[in-house]
Amino acid sequence: MINCQDAACMTECSKIRFLILFVWANLHLSLIGFAQTYTKPFIVEELPSPGKMGAVPNLFKDHDGKVWLSWVEFLDDSTDVLKYSLLEDGKWSTGNTVSQGNNWFVNWADFPSFTRFPGLKENYLLAHWLQKSANGTFDYDIRISINKPGLSHWSPSTILHQDGIPAEHGFVSLLPEKAGKIRAFWLDGRLTKGHEEEAKDSKDDHGGHHGTMTLHTALIDTSGMVSDEMMLDSRICDCCQTAAAMLENGPVVVYRDRSEREIRDISIVRFENGGWSEPTTIYNDEWMIAGCPVNGPAISANKNKLAIAWFTGKNKKGEVKVIFSEDGGRTFGKPVVIDNNGPVGRVDIHWLNEKQVAISWISNQNKSAKISLQIIHSNGKKGLLQHIKDTSAERLSGFPILVPYNNGFILSTTEVNSDKSTQIKTYRLSTPK
Repeated sequence: MINCQDAACMTECSKIRFLILFVWANLHLSLIGFAQTYTKPFIVEELPSPGKMGAVPNLFKDHDGKVWLSWVEFLDDSTDVLKYSLLEDGKWSTGNTVSQGNNWFVNWADFPSFTRFPGLKENYLLAHWLQKSANGTFDYDIRISINKPGLSHWSPSTILHQDGIPAEHGFVSLLPEKAGKIRAFWLDGRLTKGHEEEAKDSKDDHGGHHGTMTLHTALIDTSGMVSDEMMLDSRICDCCQTAAAMLENGPVVVYRDRSEREIRDISIVRFENGGWSEPTTIYNDEWMIAGCPVNGPAISANKNKLAIAWFTGKNKKGEVKVIFSEDGGRTFGKPVVIDNNGPVGRVDIHWLNEKQVAISWISNQNKSAKISLQIIHSNGKKGLLQHIKDTSAERLSGFPILVPYNNGFILSTTEVNSDKSTQIKTYRLSTPK
């Protein structure tokens, strides 16, 4: 305690006390402001898209905070073009072409991705798309191509997987892992061949895969060399997206698993101590379904924390949930139900700060589909809920993609016109002043 005996000392002590109170008050207010981040509805503004008539947009935010958009345009009835653009000064740059072809597999749920190699000052870029490999409906390969600094063209495409079998390969997640290296995860159908007759009566969206779909991973370097390919799970759901994140301990991947009993809950595989863990279910929804729901999970990492969002439909009651892990996915808390009012799903998720995440999904509001956004604290407390815009529940509308940007977000989606043509739409979500 400060004890003053004379007037001069008392005056000085009063100044010190005032200074302490001032610092404490400002610290308290800053903490309150932190806790109340994102409490007001976002201002939603459309960003003029660089794309023409097209579909399956995807967003990627690189290690420098730059936001990239990729999408597929339909040049004519038989030719598809993969294009990309960079967000500069709040506007999309003119669209550039990665590749084009007349034998691609373009699917509303299994769409191309685009990323940048980490740890390098210059823009080494990587993209993937799906290309037919044989006459079977789902015989297609994952093609990758690289753009190096100073080159206007992309490298000739190569095949990511090394099996050489005409089968289904797709639902790729590209994860920048370390300097000059990107890790890929994908669904691999090489074991499904020879079981086509069994699959004819299946209710699976992709025709059924009774020879089991598997989960694979591999590393890609800036020359396009693929290494360290291995299988992580020998039986998984057939056509749900994978999602991956980088923790302090290494990469993790989440996906919809598939048991012998046809339970299709969400599992995780982690890399730590030089190897991959066994698959572990993040939560036992016990959703038994005889076909693939085409509704994969989303994941986001903050240091060694994880947030995972997913859709489940046990007892024909759709729900969107989120779950948190404080130890890199070894253990999880209790899931929080974000939406149990018949949502469509198609989730995305991102950490906003040390305590809060944002989740996007397609909800069902009075039988009208909307792209919705929920802010939630890692302790389970829900914050801002906002229905961003109208959309369609049909497959052509695809999957909304969300990335944080300047204290707000960039959102991409596919708009379905009355004639069933589709357009790329992007929006800026900014905080009100």
